[in-house]
Amino acid sequence: MENSSDEESGVSDSEIEEYAEKPYQALRTGNYKVWNLKGNLRCPFCAGKKKQEYALKDLHQHASGVAKGAAHRSAKQKATHLALAKFLEVDLGFKPIQTSQPAEAKPQPSEPKEKQIFCWPWMGIVVNILEDAKTGKQLADSGSLVKFFSKYRPLGVEVFNNEQEQTANAVVQFEKDMDGYKNLLNFEKSFQVVCHSKEEWIANKGSLGSNIYGWVACADDYHSEGKIGDYLRKNTELKALSDIFQQGKQACETIVNLANEIDLQNQNMVEMESMVNEKAMSLSRMVEEKEELQQTFYAGQFPWITYVAVTVLLA
Repeated sequence: MENSSDEESGVSDSEIEEYAEKPYQALRTGNYKVWNLKGNLRCPFCAGKKKQEYALKDLHQHASGVAKGAAHRSAKQKATHLALAKFLEVDLGFKPIQTSQPAEAKPQPSEPKEKQIFCWPWMGIVVNILEDAKTGKQLADSGSLVKFFSKYRPLGVEVFNNEQEQTANAVVQFEKDMDGYKNLLNFEKSFQVVCHSKEEWIANKGSLGSNIYGWVACADDYHSEGKIGDYLRKNTELKALSDIFQQGKQACETIVNLANEIDLQNQNMVEMESMVNEKAMSLSRMVEEKEELQQTFYAGQFPWITYVAVTVLLA
């Protein structure tokens, strides 16, 4: 009878890629964590190994090496580490150095934003806000950060102090609508153009200097340890971009339907008001005609009444 390792040795590369999809999604949702409590990168699939602190480049090298794998590597090991390599590239933005040698594994295309998982309502993250080492006074509070990012129209800023490192991090809140999304992207782009994005923050950990870094809050931030993760889990929910847009579309359709219904009701009220006015005018004419008939009747039957009335008026 063949053992499991014999069965796994017959698994093709394409099948390993299929098997990698499940652990990849688990990495994205935070079921597998790539950050330890100290904020360093780790391999969640090698929990028993001694080394559990990696630089981003080293962790990617480890994941890629196992994924390409020697013969003794199991299909499960290859699949999970292939998923980790994909997560580092697609979700954490690591760009491996291209060599002249063709890669054994097929390159993973970048996932379109429509399938990325965002914190919603829209949130931006700012890290490495320095404090004055002499006074301990925070160089940027909520009010000053709102002013600093005012061109992106934030709703507010929540600041979290790190007393040990004399720095602070912040979560920037944006409107839920499309304008808020555009402002959020421009906010993130302002950090990308000066190489202060999330990818650079991860790569430069330990030598951040006085630069602040910022990015859009996504699934890995939602599941992260610490104050920012706690805040995001309390105040946001994870949604795909396509779902958010669909929800917005449905809300707009609901508003349009309500507006149409109100217009229809207003039109009905105008028509009813017109009918009431017509009835009132008709009733008024009927009353006048009745009075005229009564006067004519009394004048014909009792002409002396008219004589007396005229006499009284002339007296």
